[in-house]
Amino acid sequence: MTGVDERPTEYDLETPDSIQVRFGIEYLDADPDAATAVYSMPMERFCNPVTGAPTIGPLAILIDAAGGIVNHYRRPVEQWTVSSELSVELSTDDTRHLNGPVIASARTLGPIGATSLSICTLTYRGAVIGGGTVRSFFIPADGVLTKRPPETLRRTAQTTLADLMAVAPRRDTDGVVLAQRPDPNLNNDIGIVHGGVASTGLELAASAAINGTDDALRTGSLRVNFLRPFFAGADSRYVGTSLRVGRNTGVGDAQAIGDDGKVAITARVTAYR
Repeated sequence: MTGVDERPTEYDLETPDSIQVRFGIEYLDADPDAATAVYSMPMERFCNPVTGAPTIGPLAILIDAAGGIVNHYRRPVEQWTVSSELSVELSTDDTRHLNGPVIASARTLGPIGATSLSICTLTYRGAVIGGGTVRSFFIPADGVLTKRPPETLRRTAQTTLADLMAVAPRRDTDGVVLAQRPDPNLNNDIGIVHGGVASTGLELAASAAINGTDDALRTGSLRVNFLRPFFAGADSRYVGTSLRVGRNTGVGDAQAIGDDGKVAITARVTAYR
């Protein structure tokens, strides 16, 4: 199989090789002319570091990688793509105990304009479990690539999702808070936290706020808006709040707050029993 870094004309600065290595993302197939791609990522019984319950959050990383690259295939000359919106939609009956590779098949949706929109289908053990979308806009290509540091995390069978994401629960009065620790290998090539990683952090925080001590509500949808660059530092964090928890559904919001104190990314999670 060929990695993205071996296809320089198709390189996507949003999901550099360090993200692929960290999360085990593999390139399976692509057709740049048709703007399609197929990626896979292992889901190894990932758990929410706040609640300890199984989580689908990392699927946002897979969707951002697959959906982002097909949008990137359509970029104008001397421009690159960055995500402005991301969504994940899942069948909650099929996603509680994912423990193996999930495959994302991505293609573009509609003509290119001020943005490019892609759609992914997610399959697990041959069955469709959901999908997602990525909307990208374009930025000048000059000066955006950075030298990647070597991987510092040794991945073992005991490595947790919190380890992979460099996050940790933090005591706070604002709601459920996950600290996002700095890790250059979690950044994209413009030096900010990778959009899929941040989307996963938002899902974890919102889901924990909805569930509290009850792990029965499973994420059905995640909708993310990228407002400004999200810089990791001593005080970068994800803050989740519950909007409503009913008998069979729950809705929560989350914000990614950068080290500068500004809200960089927002998300809404809807969950079902």
